[in-house]
Amino acid sequence: MKKTIFVSLSIALAITGTALAQAPAAPPPAFSTTKVEGTDNVYIFRYQNHQAMFIVTPAGVIVTDPISYGRPQAAKAYLDEVRKITQAPIKYLIYSHHHYDHIAGGKPFKDAGAVVVAHKRAKDRLAALKNPDVIVPDQVVDRKRTIKLGGTTLELVYTGRNHSDSSLVMLLPKEKIIFAVDFNSLGAVPSRLAVNDSYPVEWEASLKRTLALNWDRMIPGHPGPGGRLGTKQDMEQQLAFLTELSGEVKKASDVGKCFDPATKEVRLPKFGTLQGYEQNIEWNIHRWCGYWGRGI
Repeated sequence: MKKTIFVSLSIALAITGTALAQAPAAPPPAFSTTKVEGTDNVYIFRYQNHQAMFIVTPAGVIVTDPISYGRPQAAKAYLDEVRKITQAPIKYLIYSHHHYDHIAGGKPFKDAGAVVVAHKRAKDRLAALKNPDVIVPDQVVDRKRTIKLGGTTLELVYTGRNHSDSSLVMLLPKEKIIFAVDFNSLGAVPSRLAVNDSYPVEWEASLKRTLALNWDRMIPGHPGPGGRLGTKQDMEQQLAFLTELSGEVKKASDVGKCFDPATKEVRLPKFGTLQGYEQNIEWNIHRWCGYWGRGI
């Protein structure tokens, strides 16, 4: 009898263990806020697959990228998360670049008193497009601007055209942290959306200028693998990928292979383990064929 009970219990435990092993993992919450390790006042707000940085000071808050395109609730959640930490006034809202998926939905921050800042090309583009869900910047940056607020220094640096023609690198010199969006994929091949309207060759130069800045960690506009921050090694890898891609596509273009068969023939096997390599390599080749083969 005891043997029968033991066997039955073992089977029950095995079945339970199998069921637990097969149970799908709980989805992550729609949004979260985390303080950046090693800092006193730098935070990351994540909504689904987009991220923004905000900085809390005694004199006010600097927020970036509302990330509310197609989801107006994201900006409200973002502001609510800031308010859980501080009641200090919202002083600045800074756009990383002009693409809607990162900067739409800024009205709650503007209503809270924020001055909206972006690169001058971003303001020109947004003023022309007149999207009702995108607040046109109040102030612009050309090459560089330094914002000092409540003991914190934030440098806004234009390092040239890359994924867009209006990307600002936001550098916290004391913390040696940058917030840079969409032109440096962590351990990944740039996606179709990242390369469609990009600026080949100039992108490489922008990465080099960004690498020359004094920073150790990068907050990306989309979560990195495991939610980690980026490093200069990640950016050096992205630069190496783009440089080799450009060289190989130019060779193909010089012998008349762009766009086809270059998109099927050009491959970069040393980068084959990067995330999204199989899905995105042809999109990257197509864009660089446009540059080398068509002058676009």
